[in-house]
Amino acid sequence: MASLQHPTASLQSKHALIPRNSLAQKPILNISLPGTTFTPLKLKFASFSLSATRRSQGASGARMSATAASSYAAALADVAFSNNTLDATTSDIEKIDEIFADPKVSDYFADPTLAVEQKRKLVDEIAESSGFQPHTRNFLYILVDAQRIDLINEIAKEFELVYNALTDTELAVVTSVVKLESQHLAQIAKQVQKLTGAKNVRIKTLLDPALVAGFTVRYGNSGSKLIDMSVRKQLEDIAAQLELGDISLAV
Repeated sequence: MASLQHPTASLQSKHALIPRNSLAQKPILNISLPGTTFTPLKLKFASFSLSATRRSQGASGARMSATAASSYAAALADVAFSNNTLDATTSDIEKIDEIFADPKVSDYFADPTLAVEQKRKLVDEIAESSGFQPHTRNFLYILVDAQRIDLINEIAKEFELVYNALTDTELAVVTSVVKLESQHLAQIAKQVQKLTGAKNVRIKTLLDPALVAGFTVRYGNSGSKLIDMSVRKQLEDIAAQLELGDISLAV
């Protein structure tokens, strides 16, 4: 079983030392289709109460949290890479991110009145039900013991960035009104690959009825680039053209 060392604020990722050509290549199109998402677990929670008032960390606290999340993500990625389980660990982290999006789960682990052993027991239940890698379970133990489990969603975001950098993968978020067929997603992935030059393209799908029809694609650093093929965008453009404002007639 792989063991994880508790990362400190000074932890430096070893990824920069890994030659790009030594990485195992993924298929050019790694498409995540709707309907393959994680099935919610039926978890048992002990009764507890948690104050809704939380201490504000301020800007400096937010920066420290981001640094800690990056360090934890880098440490986990190093272990996963050394075990050749980077893809499997990524799947684990995606499931964890979804599980902890449930306020019942996050509040349970944030409750200071609960013993660490109770929280570890729930980690075991989640890990067993989800089929996590052994080092993923150990990683959650570390976060629970260090009282940093509140960073898990930030860690998930940072881990995705590390994974994308290691595998030269471009993430594209495709939003549509209805589920798109796999061949359509493949075409979108190929187009994003042409635009970015990335070796791999990873597709995430979202549904948004407000688009009316069509789809949008966000990619680039933090989704900074947008391809908008939605009917809503077309309607907005038409509406903008119809707003003529004041008209002066020559007399």
